[in-house]
Amino acid sequence: MRMNESNQAGLRLVVVLAPVVMVLLLATVAAFWAAGRTDTTEKSVAPELPLSYVTNSLGMKFVRIPAGEFTMGDDSLGFGPERTVRVGAFLMGVHEVTQAQWQAVMGYNPSRFPGPQRPVEQVSWLDVQSFLEQLNIREGTNRYRLPSEAEWEYAARAGSQGRFFFGDDPGGLRRFAWFGANENRGTRAVGSLRPSPWGLYDIYGNVWEYVQDCWHEDYRNAPRDARVWGGVNCQLRGLRGGGWNNRADTLGSAVRGSYDARFGDISNGFRVVLME
Repeated sequence: MRMNESNQAGLRLVVVLAPVVMVLLLATVAAFWAAGRTDTTEKSVAPELPLSYVTNSLGMKFVRIPAGEFTMGDDSLGFGPERTVRVGAFLMGVHEVTQAQWQAVMGYNPSRFPGPQRPVEQVSWLDVQSFLEQLNIREGTNRYRLPSEAEWEYAARAGSQGRFFFGDDPGGLRRFAWFGANENRGTRAVGSLRPSPWGLYDIYGNVWEYVQDCWHEDYRNAPRDARVWGGVNCQLRGLRGGGWNNRADTLGSAVRGSYDARFGDISNGFRVVLME
């Protein structure tokens, strides 16, 4: 169901065009630092995309992620086997959920690094499920959830096939991510650096982001679409994106981790998906 300007659950729609200059600059960087890949520059670097946004009554902003198909995983990094995955359109939070937003919904703030515009952290996967339940009640819908692992990677890649959406050279991370090389003392306010070409801020770094999937060591027998992958090892849940205290080699579109669903951590947070 396509969102429009009327008033579905208090959402507003805005359309903008991603800056052409930034995309051209990123393409130049990726071409120079191709690092032996056989991908063309067009495949290694995310393409320009018209962006459309909606904002809910809490001020949470979402960008529309278009339907498509991509290669998920990276055999060279040990995150495989690579496979083609089909993804339907959805809306993804432009920012990681902030402490102010968590406080507004849950009535408390568990974070180690206080700041209303910093991402909430020290929340468990189970805590996040409670937040989503309350958010859905507040907004009068049932369409808010965590992204699946496939949805997260598809959105992070933004149409690219490089290690990062800007190419393979981690030297470009400082423009887009808070991580060990430029911030090793805690989180930073969301949206402080540049967004991805698909309009997502802090998709790498700041906090690791929970996904809905149960943890699987690899992608053998994984779904070929972007559905949430269940299983028997659901006490562990997937994490994506890397955190403020990680090295560049632990960040990337295909990099993945896991955490016990019952516990939080000072580098774990999340971003929300809104189903169309």
